[in-house]
Amino acid sequence: MTSQTTARPYQNYVYAYPHKTAYEDLAGHPAGRPALDALWADESKDALSLYAHIPFCEVRCGFCNLFTRIGAPGELTTRYLDALDRQATAVRDALGDADPVRFAAAAFGGGTPTFLTAGELERLCDIAEKRMGADLRAVPLSVETSPSTATADRLAVLADRGTTRISIGVQSFVEEEARAAVRPQRLRDVERALDLIRATRIPVLNIDLIYGIDGQTERSWLGSLDTALRWRPEELYLYPLYVRPLTGLDRAAAAGETAPDAEWDEQRLRLYRTGRDHLLEQGYEQVSMRMFRRRDAPRAEGPNDYACQTDGMIGLGCGARSYTSRLHYSFDYAVDMREVRSIIDRYTATEDFSRAEVGRYTDGDEARRRHLLQSVLQAEGMDLAGYHERFGGSPYEDFPAELARFEERGWLDPAAPARGLLRLTAEGLAYSDALGPELFSPAVRAAMAAYETR
Repeated sequence: MTSQTTARPYQNYVYAYPHKTAYEDLAGHPAGRPALDALWADESKDALSLYAHIPFCEVRCGFCNLFTRIGAPGELTTRYLDALDRQATAVRDALGDADPVRFAAAAFGGGTPTFLTAGELERLCDIAEKRMGADLRAVPLSVETSPSTATADRLAVLADRGTTRISIGVQSFVEEEARAAVRPQRLRDVERALDLIRATRIPVLNIDLIYGIDGQTERSWLGSLDTALRWRPEELYLYPLYVRPLTGLDRAAAAGETAPDAEWDEQRLRLYRTGRDHLLEQGYEQVSMRMFRRRDAPRAEGPNDYACQTDGMIGLGCGARSYTSRLHYSFDYAVDMREVRSIIDRYTATEDFSRAEVGRYTDGDEARRRHLLQSVLQAEGMDLAGYHERFGGSPYEDFPAELARFEERGWLDPAAPARGLLRLTAEGLAYSDALGPELFSPAVRAAMAAYETR
C-alpha cells in the first residue's frame, strides 16, 4: 500500500546534473583552472557529443531564464563566431590524436541558432566539421529554431548540412496565451514556419508547448495540441510553466497578484495529464515526463551508441557546458541582461581557451547520482545490470532512503526489478520535477542555495 503523494510536483526541471548554479570558479580550487589537454588525456573519446551554443534571440520570452541576450548589435555575431572558432581550435588540439576522436551526436542550441543568417549558419557548420571533426551528415544533428527565424534560406542550409531534427518553440497556438507568457508571436507566422520546416523534409520535427499559462484551460490546451498535430510532428515536448527569478514573468508577478502555489500545481498537473492522455490516444509514446514521440516516427540515422550517462560532452560557446568523467565545466552563468551581455563580451574578447574556467568536480557519489537521475527520469527506466557494471553495487544500496521514499509515494514500478529495471510509475513520471531534486547531493544543494542569482 502506498501513501498519498505530498511532495510539490514542480520544484526543479532537472535537465543536467549538477546544475550550473552549483559550479564554482575553478581558480579558487586547490588544483586551479585545469588545462583541457590534461583534463581530457585519459577520457574515452570515441562517442562524444558536440553542442554549440548561440546566445542570441530576437525577443526574450517572459518565462525564459536561459543564457541569452536580445539582438546582436554591430558585428557581434561575427565576433562571436570568431571566438567560437578559436575555442573549437583549442578544444580539438586538447583532445589530441593519440586516441580516436569520434562524435556520435551534435546539436546547436541557444538562444536561437537560427538568429544567425544563412551564411553564418554555414560557418557554424564549418566550425563543427572542419575544426572539431564532427561529420554532421553521419550523426544525428538537432537544431533549435523559432517561428520568426525559421526562414527558407536558413532551413535550406540546415537541411543541406545534415540536420536530422529541428525543434521549434511554439509554446501555445492561442495568441492570448502567448501574450500572457510574454511571447510576442502571431499564429500565421507560426503556421508559416511549420509549413517551411515540413517543406525542407528534415526527418524529425519537434514542437515545444507549455502548460500552466495564466488563463489556459483544458479546452484551450487540447486546442493547441490538436493544432500542433496538424503537422504530424515526430516529437512533442510538453513543459510546465515555471516563473524563475529575473524573468519577465517574475517581474510581472512582483507587481501584481498570483495564484496560490497549490492551485497552480493542481492546474499544471491536470493539464499535464490531459495532454499526456491525449497524445497517447493519438499514437504517441511517452519517453519522459516532457517528451512524446510518434510511434511510427523514424529513429535518427547514424551511430546511436551515445549514452548521456557516461559519454563526454564538448560544449562550444559561452552558454555551453562540457563534461568529462571527473569535471563538468563551462563559462560564467547569468540571467540578468546586463550580466549576460558582459559575459558574451568577455567571451568574444578571449584568445586563450586552453583551460576550464568554472565547473564542479564529480566524485563517485555524484557520478552515481547523475547516472540514476539521467536514467530513471526516462519512461523506459534504468538498467540495473548496467548500473552494477559501472559502479559495482545497487542503487537500492547506494540510495536506500530516497528509493524507499519514492516507493512509499507510489513513484516506483514494483514489477520492474523482476525485469532488471528501476522504473517509474505513471505517477512517478508526473512527479519527475519533485523526484529529481530529491536525488541532489547535500553539497550540490548547498552550492545551489548559496548561488546569488544575477
